[in-house]
Amino acid sequence: MSAGEAFEWGLGLLSVSSESARTDTRLLLAHAVGQSRTWAVAHPEAPLPAEEARAFVALCERRRAGVPIAYLLGSAGFCGREFVVDESVLVPRPETEHLVEEALEFIRERIYPRDGPPKVLDVGTGSGAIACTIASETAAKVDATDVSKNALTVAIENARRLGVSERCRFCEGDLVEPVRGNRYDVVIANLPYVPSSDLRQAPDPTAFEPRLALDGGPDGLALYRRLLPQIPQLLTSESLVLLEAAPPTIPMLKELLQRTLPNFAISIGHDYAGLARYIKAAAGVP
Repeated sequence: MSAGEAFEWGLGLLSVSSESARTDTRLLLAHAVGQSRTWAVAHPEAPLPAEEARAFVALCERRRAGVPIAYLLGSAGFCGREFVVDESVLVPRPETEHLVEEALEFIRERIYPRDGPPKVLDVGTGSGAIACTIASETAAKVDATDVSKNALTVAIENARRLGVSERCRFCEGDLVEPVRGNRYDVVIANLPYVPSSDLRQAPDPTAFEPRLALDGGPDGLALYRRLLPQIPQLLTSESLVLLEAAPPTIPMLKELLQRTLPNFAISIGHDYAGLARYIKAAAGVP
């Protein structure tokens, strides 16, 4: 089998199940043979060794079954960087980049006192994509928590790869329990927010992601209801709070946060599709 023949075979297999069949096939072929993503296009006549052909076929079969492309490749892009991912973490979403952009803008616009660089808390860090990106883009010191030991292993590896291990501290535990007593300039949470009844079944790709990272309880806000009462003691007089959730739950989450932080200016942020996606709460705003 040549590279071109392998590509055509994979494309035919995935066309019935993937809306991005051509891209998926190219990525999986490149991954199987250890070449660049354009290699098969440039060298369609190149012979494919049997071992690499078998690896490619196996990857395509798993993709047809619905396994996310990021899990098959072992990485996912986020904010212009590649992050290691596996089945223990949620695949980073483009929508979450908005939270990072808000945090970066907030940090860059402020002059911090002599007591050191800004302090950021990422609750439910998963792969560490939020924490590592902020540490990469600023001088901030970032604490990140997660209940999943396996997820933290992935996050620690991402921090190492990006050279920010010294400014990222990963803590195993429930919500903010591991960092109780600390205060932060920015608190970000992208907690599980899919209502239990909306969780998908295979072959939907999200069915292969950890339920722990998706299931937000009956209305998608169960974990946020537990988190919100703990937020005030984490904040300074000028902190920023950013919470991501499912669009239908945003109005209720905003109401809950207004009750928790009545003196904060609270607004709704939208994702690339124009859907309400996150809540922003800023202190010290008239």
